[in-house]
Amino acid sequence: MKVRRKIIEIDEQLCDGCGLCVPSCAEGAIQVVDGKARLVAEKFCDGLGACLGECPNGALRIVEREAEDFDEQAVEAHLETKKPLPAAGEQALPCGCPSVQVQSLPGGETRKPRGDAGTRTAPAQIPSSLANWPVQIALVPATAPFLKGADLLVVADCVGIAYPNVHTNLLPGKVVLMGCPKLDNAEMYVQKFVEIFKTAGIKSVTTVMMEVPCCSGLLMILKKALSDSGKKIPLEEVVVGIRGDVVQAGGQKGPARSARG
Repeated sequence: MKVRRKIIEIDEQLCDGCGLCVPSCAEGAIQVVDGKARLVAEKFCDGLGACLGECPNGALRIVEREAEDFDEQAVEAHLETKKPLPAAGEQALPCGCPSVQVQSLPGGETRKPRGDAGTRTAPAQIPSSLANWPVQIALVPATAPFLKGADLLVVADCVGIAYPNVHTNLLPGKVVLMGCPKLDNAEMYVQKFVEIFKTAGIKSVTTVMMEVPCCSGLLMILKKALSDSGKKIPLEEVVVGIRGDVVQAGGQKGPARSARG
């Protein structure tokens, strides 16, 4: 039944599909579909606007119009269908995409390599050291349990392709977040890191960038976030050349102990 009530409205022209509004909606009423945030169903939205403050582009607003009435039972059934497979220590985001389910991956640095059927696996294949999921900055909530007291590794997207020793020299013992300072929303990144630095008790930050001008924005984002958060957290810089060698680490030219190339 349709009633006149308050409900969320999403401006597709302003929405860039960052997904920050998704975890803030406890009812799971918003999902990113075809690169845009969309209202899954009117009956899932309670109209309270918990998602409004999460949008860096102002694409969300509350309007009053004829809409299907809010249905709490339907919301509960909807959320049940979106739950990931249960695992100890996991925190599920309220959207159904498995790529954004918050997970701590046990034993990331010691897991054995896993070959795929029909493929040739080299005898010395390096096992994954990834210890958290998701890894994209825009998808990780500041409340993710794996961020608590973590040594944070902030990596530019291209590093994973250019630098061959990511899993042996960079990832072990660290929580990783990655993004592109040129293509993504820098201000959104700043605000996300401010929130992380204020709440997660981060012990250290290592940023790994490519030796290209646009990539230096990642370091500036982190420095501004540290300044705005008022936190004093050690920040180390690693720069990877376009041929995959470490050209600067810890402010010194040449490879560092933590990132030998």
